Amino acid sequence: MKKMKLLLPALAVAFAVPAFAQNSVTLYGVIDEGIDYTNNAGGHAAYDLQSGYVQGSRWGLKGTEDLGGGLKAVFQLENGFNLSNGNLGQGQRMFGRQAYVGLSSDKFGTVTLGRQYDSLVDYLAQTTANGNWAGYLFSHPYDNDNTDNSFRVDNTVKYASPTYAGLQFGGTYSFSNATNFAANRQYSFGGQYANGGLLVAAAYLQANNPGAGTGGAISSTGDSNFPAALLRIFGAGVNYTFGPATLGFSYTNSYMKQPTGTEYLGGTILPAVGALSNLRFQNFELNGKYQISPALFLGAMYDYTRANFNATTGKLSPVYHTVGLMADYNLSKRTDVYVQGAYQHVAGDKTGTALDNANVLGANNTSSNGNQLVARVAIRHKF
Repeated sequence: MKKMKLLLPALAVAFAVPAFAQNSVTLYGVIDEGIDYTNNAGGHAAYDLQSGYVQGSRWGLKGTEDLGGGLKAVFQLENGFNLSNGNLGQGQRMFGRQAYVGLSSDKFGTVTLGRQYDSLVDYLAQTTANGNWAGYLFSHPYDNDNTDNSFRVDNTVKYASPTYAGLQFGGTYSFSNATNFAANRQYSFGGQYANGGLLVAAAYLQANNPGAGTGGAISSTGDSNFPAALLRIFGAGVNYTFGPATLGFSYTNSYMKQPTGTEYLGGTILPAVGALSNLRFQNFELNGKYQISPALFLGAMYDYTRANFNATTGKLSPVYHTVGLMADYNLSKRTDVYVQGAYQHVAGDKTGTALDNANVLGANNTSSNGNQLVARVAIRHKF
């Protein structure tokens, strides 16, 4: 009888485990901290302790609940922070990186609602170095195509399809939450195809009046990369992995109608020669990564960016050359150290604005001329 009394509770627990295993909540995070050197920050060299370059420092909660019939409830709350000073990131938001809830079906896909990534980030960014393995320093000028997550989209409904024979697609729509339906709204769509070592992706985004206040799709608080009357971005990219090597190419085209500035320059970019009617960046990137051993990889990137600066008095075309190199060594499955550097040279026409000076994202400040070098040594830990 004593044995039976012990056996029955054990059996009950054993049969209960599969039911509980269908539901989960996971706490996770990334801590990325390092020392940066900028050779020209407003005319002077600078050394900084900076957080979250290859991956933004973060912690988060994500979970699922099995509702039966292949349907699940899903959620994710992700906080970004600055490890150097403990401040919140993304405009001092508690969950500034992501905050959403939704339903996921094995057969029909996933619908989520909240603050989320757009389709450029979900699909296209992974074909770039900065959106895949290198991070912030390797971004295209001013992250004009958002492949490094300069902004998230608020008030967003997102759909992501299941994967059909290697093909997945999806899209977002972000409400303005205003009586003017089109004021500060956003929509995007994209897709990818993966087969063996081949990955092909493309995406499109349009935002009306991004950065017009704090209540719309792209907020003026910590999000508005280029406040403008209209923002339109599209692009495509391909990665191919063979053995230990991966090669990638991407093209993106970013158009801003009547832009008033960019957060990376801390002020307006209106030209001295006349009012700026529109600004366009075309980015051509070639990148490569080689896995020397399971613990060590080397990576390189070159980006050619041609800008079209259209003012009322004429059209100008600055050109940006950006080169990046990186080495990463895993001390364990959760901890790695890395060294990386990025150099930018600005050529072509002079606009008479801060756009004429080099500005590697992550630098201490804009260069005093058309050249800038930034180097970083850092440690990253995942949990």
